[in-house]
Amino acid sequence: MNSLRANWSYPTAVWFGAGRIEELAAACASLGIRRPLFVTDAGLASAGITTKTISALRSAGLPAALFADIKPNPVLPNLEAGIAAYRAGDHDGVIAFGGGSGLDTGKLIAFMSGQSRPVWDFEDIGVWWTRADTSGIAPIIAVPTTAGTGSEVGRAGVLTDPSTQTKKVIFHPKMMPAIVIADPELTVDLPPFITAGTGMDALAHCLEAYCAPGYHPLGEGIAVEGMRLVFENLRKVMADPKNIEARGHMMAAAAMGATAFQKGLGAIHAMSHPVGSLHDTHHGMTNAVFMPYVLKFNREVIEEKIARLAAWLGLARGFDGFLDAVIALRKDVGVPHTLAGLNIDQRNRERIAEMAVVDPTAGGNPRVLDVGAALRLFDATVAGEL
Repeated sequence: MNSLRANWSYPTAVWFGAGRIEELAAACASLGIRRPLFVTDAGLASAGITTKTISALRSAGLPAALFADIKPNPVLPNLEAGIAAYRAGDHDGVIAFGGGSGLDTGKLIAFMSGQSRPVWDFEDIGVWWTRADTSGIAPIIAVPTTAGTGSEVGRAGVLTDPSTQTKKVIFHPKMMPAIVIADPELTVDLPPFITAGTGMDALAHCLEAYCAPGYHPLGEGIAVEGMRLVFENLRKVMADPKNIEARGHMMAAAAMGATAFQKGLGAIHAMSHPVGSLHDTHHGMTNAVFMPYVLKFNREVIEEKIARLAAWLGLARGFDGFLDAVIALRKDVGVPHTLAGLNIDQRNRERIAEMAVVDPTAGGNPRVLDVGAALRLFDATVAGEL
């Protein structure tokens, strides 16, 4: 594992390798954080990795306070409670710890701790981010405990507006964590469902970034290598949860996906976001269910690109070979083939389609996603018709 230990400066400072959680106090010191707010989700609040990490911080003279009032799909009241805790504790920085919900909420707390405008004023629309008071953004250390979301290297956070039940992306360049500690040992005890869902989320990020239109060869190159790492390592992790080398590769793939998707996302996420908002499904698993159906929908405009990708991955038969590989991977790691497998029926069909086409990720799809197309995609994914 020594060969999988490194310090990267891309896209931010990343301290990567097994056991590096022991350097968290040093990371705080390097950023001048003396009173960190430790932010994680409710499911991790009492986990051994959380209590051990907080205890180590306190032993190092850092009086870390825990905030964990966060749902799996974070909502505005979670953020508001976190901001209140940050201000009440006179904190001077945030340690965002966990999967996507803990990382996104931690970043948003740090971002909003010194703002006077409502969070929705910083939605990822045009240059709305320029409205922010940059002096009011607290330093952030991100510690991922899953290998999927990649939020640790992202400049945005996803938050659900409960008044409309819509997921919104809040963006600011300075929401990028100053230091990331990427320790694959923190992912060893993940339940298989979460390991599979987050791993497929990493694949979805890389795949949609690769397929998004526009000129961004840097993003495409990162996405291609990220997909190779997922295909070669996700099954290994599912078969042997203690395979630290494979978990390290998956953690790298997750960061690569989030680095690449500044190029764009697409209909996988556009369809998944409203399903998650309305039915509270796991984001990565929902992406995984939609993946082959969106691939087929986009085929006429991405077939040549996917053929190049298949060749790089050593897959025969171009687009068809890649589609089959995706379906086989889903099956092997326990992803349902249909939305029915996530207990989703036709109840919110029209609303999901209407929400999907205005989702901020829809514009990155290589084919236009209108309401009619979204309805057809939803129906196919419920029925399992490829």
